[in-house]
Amino acid sequence: MKVTKFSGELVYFDKSKLEKSLQKSGADQVMVDRILSEIEKTLYEGIPTKKIYKLAFQLLKKLSNAHAARYNLRTAVQNLGPAGFYFEKFIAKLFEKEGFQTQTNLIVNGKCIAHEVDVLLKKENTISMIECKFHGNQDAKTDVKVPLYILSRFNDLKNKDFTVFNSTYSIENCWIVTNNRFTEDAIQFAACSGLHLLSWDYPKGNTIRNKIDAYQLYPVTCLTTLSLAEKNKLLMQEIITVQDLIQHPDWLQKIELSPQRIKNCLREVNQLCTQYSKL
Repeated sequence: MKVTKFSGELVYFDKSKLEKSLQKSGADQVMVDRILSEIEKTLYEGIPTKKIYKLAFQLLKKLSNAHAARYNLRTAVQNLGPAGFYFEKFIAKLFEKEGFQTQTNLIVNGKCIAHEVDVLLKKENTISMIECKFHGNQDAKTDVKVPLYILSRFNDLKNKDFTVFNSTYSIENCWIVTNNRFTEDAIQFAACSGLHLLSWDYPKGNTIRNKIDAYQLYPVTCLTTLSLAEKNKLLMQEIITVQDLIQHPDWLQKIELSPQRIKNCLREVNQLCTQYSKL
């Protein structure tokens, strides 16, 4: 049986791929088998993968809000758009967990022109820049044109002194980060040019997904107990992750949630930050 991808492409339905994604949510095999059985009853030729995903999410949510939140993680990161402003702040928080100091959204004068830098990193007197490539479509990939362009910007900025982090430094390294995937040409060119890449599935074992789980740094957009409008209100107040919400739970009251909904939301947050630390 064939299914229709987000791009409109027809591909054969891969049950094992769906099973693996459900397992990654933290659901046990009993839950996974139960959901797969229900989904198989609804399949038809050409069914959109988006519809399969939505049904799996709904079934997971009935069993566990936290499992559903993790299953929804990639979409949650995508919901840090539409322009990617909150995605940049989220990426800065991921690097802070690794001991970096960060600054976001800076205008820096290069040798030739001024450049907007999404994130600057500092660790042990080494300064790096991050350029974020945000995609609103899950099927979109970051191709080789992006590292080609960013390398030219990096070359204009490196070996030049700047006053950042309250002292004078030069930018020594460059990262490109995307919420989707890189093409093979992009990966090959970056490796050859000394650029560092980070994406949803690259590099293996240290991806955005791996980092989120390792630090329990789940974006508030993954929460199933909040509406999209409520999540956007939190983002506007710089409540980007569930850890921000733990530190500032009063914002749930400020966005006018009822006491019971606040309780439900904080329960989901606590489950996310305790149940999956070893996954």
